[in-house]
Amino acid sequence: MAPIAGGGDDTPLLVAENIEVNASWGHIYGPVSFSVRPGGVTVLVGSGGRGRTALLLTLAGRMKPSKGQLHSFGHTNNAQHLFKQAAIAYIDEVDEIEQTIRVRDVVTETIRWAAPWYKWVAPAKQDDLERICRPVFGPYSLPTLEAYVEELPELTAALFRIAVANVRKPPLLVVGGVDRLTRVDSAHKLMARLVDLGREQTIITADVNGGFPDLQLRDVITVDNLTDNEFVKLEQEERN
Repeated sequence: MAPIAGGGDDTPLLVAENIEVNASWGHIYGPVSFSVRPGGVTVLVGSGGRGRTALLLTLAGRMKPSKGQLHSFGHTNNAQHLFKQAAIAYIDEVDEIEQTIRVRDVVTETIRWAAPWYKWVAPAKQDDLERICRPVFGPYSLPTLEAYVEELPELTAALFRIAVANVRKPPLLVVGGVDRLTRVDSAHKLMARLVDLGREQTIITADVNGGFPDLQLRDVITVDNLTDNEFVKLEQEERN
């Protein structure tokens, strides 16, 4: 268990009781049981892949459990209510950005989505970029408005996706696995920025090993049953 950050309230914000998700073609993940305390960063430790991604989507109200109970914000198995309380970022199934598009266009579209339907929104300016991105980027350089998303360094691209997804700043922010970054240094910097965001929100993310001992994380929770057992068995047979 890592050091606690994010306040002294230990009343769980989310409680998963033997939740699992199944699709028409087979089992995706579960059953899993754990709780997430409010504030700070909770890291779910487990193998990457469709199971872990589906679990993160469930915790953000983007998928419903097929079995079990998910208690969140005073409701049980109410994905619609959870959806309104959560933002989700850095998960391709939800927020992948078209590569051949400029940063200015993404920021402009983000402002348009947040504005009343009747309000005309001008192309984004530097002040808009600063307002939306600086809380997430912290000390790191922002991308230029004219840069193409496909040309951004991996850490910059990850922070940018989180910034535009988190523009509403809801109580809960769910972020895809930091282990998607290819450089250990980049993953550490990303996690440090999430810790900073965790001062005002509850952050849930994932990592294959949760190895950030120098950062003040709220909790580090090992989650099993993220990969279908039959798939694991087949993979092991192929390696042999």
